[in-house]
Amino acid sequence: MFSGIVEKMGRLEKIETKQGKVYFTIRAGGFLRGVKIGSSIACDGVCLTVIKITNGQFTVELMPETLRLTRFSQSRAGDQINLEKSLKVGDTIGGHFVMGHVDAVGLVKQIVNQGPDVSLVIKAPKKIIKYLAYKGSVSLNGVSLTIGQSGRDWFKVYLIGHTLKITNLGKLLVGDKVNLEVDTIARYLESLLRKPT
Repeated sequence: MFSGIVEKMGRLEKIETKQGKVYFTIRAGGFLRGVKIGSSIACDGVCLTVIKITNGQFTVELMPETLRLTRFSQSRAGDQINLEKSLKVGDTIGGHFVMGHVDAVGLVKQIVNQGPDVSLVIKAPKKIIKYLAYKGSVSLNGVSLTIGQSGRDWFKVYLIGHTLKITNLGKLLVGDKVNLEVDTIARYLESLLRKPT
């Protein structure tokens, strides 16, 4: 479990395919202090397991399902990846509970500059929109954000200068894809409402 507060941007150094499996090697430098083989790291909001650590880099394995459900199927060496270590008991939760289980891929529809800040309009699958509420939470590439508006197939979030600087959201262009995860509380509420009493 994570909180959606990005700790560092890593650099995707290498993508390898071996026996039908895909491996990402990500340079993360000092971020790796305390990280061990088997640790979970949110990479652009996707919970992945560390299988190798060498010289300030770590390697993760991506399952076919992960590639199918995330923007990682279009990743290239050199991409910047938002990184967050998993929460420990007693950690401050600055964002919201992010599980690292991406629900869908969204598309950047519009970017509006507002001085040092930016608003993003994200086109999302209709099956996701029902989980989004005004002033509710959503995760974009692992970043916990507050929803400012939503429509039939889109929603808007606002990014402060700090977020633009320390995450890869500041490098997005219209047409880029982003990993989306809805607030897990919304999913539990839906499940409870559907079950007969």
